[in-house]
Amino acid sequence: MSIKTKKILTLCLICLISDLSSAGTVDNLLRKHKQTRAVFSILAVNAHSGKVVYQLNPDKPMIPASNMKLIASSAALHYLGAAYSFETKVGLLGDDLVIVGGGDPLLGDPKRDSYPCQAANALTDKIIEILQKAGVSTVDNIIVDTSFFDNNRVHPSWPRDQLNQWYACEVSGLNFYDNCIHLDIARKGNRAVLTMTPANNYIHLVNQLKLISKGSSAVGAYRNSTPNKLLVKGRLNQKAGFDVAIENPAGLFASVFNDKLKASGISVQGQLQQKHVKQDSDIRYLVIFKTPIADVLRRSNTDSLGLAAESLVKTISAENTQGRINGEWEHGLKLISRYLDSLKVPKGQCVLDDGSGLSRNNRLTTAALVAVLRDMYKSENADVFTSSLAVGGQSGTIKKYFHQAPYKGNIIGKTGYISGVRSFSGICKTSRGDIIFSILTEKGNGNTRRCINEITQAIYDGKL
Repeated sequence: MSIKTKKILTLCLICLISDLSSAGTVDNLLRKHKQTRAVFSILAVNAHSGKVVYQLNPDKPMIPASNMKLIASSAALHYLGAAYSFETKVGLLGDDLVIVGGGDPLLGDPKRDSYPCQAANALTDKIIEILQKAGVSTVDNIIVDTSFFDNNRVHPSWPRDQLNQWYACEVSGLNFYDNCIHLDIARKGNRAVLTMTPANNYIHLVNQLKLISKGSSAVGAYRNSTPNKLLVKGRLNQKAGFDVAIENPAGLFASVFNDKLKASGISVQGQLQQKHVKQDSDIRYLVIFKTPIADVLRRSNTDSLGLAAESLVKTISAENTQGRINGEWEHGLKLISRYLDSLKVPKGQCVLDDGSGLSRNNRLTTAALVAVLRDMYKSENADVFTSSLAVGGQSGTIKKYFHQAPYKGNIIGKTGYISGVRSFSGICKTSRGDIIFSILTEKGNGNTRRCINEITQAIYDGKL
């Protein structure tokens, strides 16, 4: 046997031992966390070279849950660019006050303390201030134009029984306050007092609460056949508070704004109207509110705001439609599929149904997710994209994980969860170089998230 042959055999043996060791590490973790029924797909690669560090079923299509947001975010940067801003325009058309939505998912965003966007009151107060400076004391109609997106505000694949939840809120050409209201409920004597934020006359609450003196409060707000009529049910001890997704959020904005205008002394003579205003109309714009795409990406990927991801999909559509109008899911997802085609992702490895991952009809492979993450990592948009991800032990959905050194601050990524599905994809920043990874699971249990985290730590430690 030649020396060259011996070297090759030795190298092969080392690789085999390494592979067996890696497989043993994962098998041990799966057994440790009782994942015998769970299905795992794992891929980890060197961020620069693409060399595989570890793989397990990397080409198996699985439900990605919120890891879909990584696809929507990457495609948005590909099509729209890092300099893109969402615009909401306010102006006068004759005596009518016109608000033209641009699909901004952070308009009136209640997370104003964390992100540079307008809170509900700050937004309406700013518009009123500008109107007053312009000498406007009376307006005829208030016209809200939501035509930047189509009128299909609810995705057909989303669970019907979850449409009142914040993560399943409607997606409108003019979004407002995360398309939710916040409901605070407090016991005062023998009655329950319900308070909505933002304050409005648009939502009608029906109090069906039962007051209790023992036990914990369990309260919910439920829709019925009447739009924006919420039945508040359950047991109340002292207090409760939660967000509720509402119907036709542009209507909520118009109603809140109408009330604020009247309170400021500006008279509204006409009606609240929701209709398309032609772009060549003689509108005298008074103010344009802008939200950078970087802020939207951060809310999508750090905080897992589904509205942000879905707005990205529809914006991709609208900005690639003649007239910049009627952005829709189907067209936006078709364009995202073309982006994946450009990365040589096989057709069978991706089924795209929405942008947030709430739909159970989505399918992705870890190979597809890693391909997208590597594309972003190598692109001119790398800094904007990576800064949108949650940081282990520091921010977002992984703030409570990876607290200890060396993981804290060095594992960044996006988690995902819907019933029976958990996922995590991102980047391990190690002393050996950056490693891009993706982990998708189905049929897991209460230990699956911990198992995913320990696999991620093993990737970071070089044990895989």
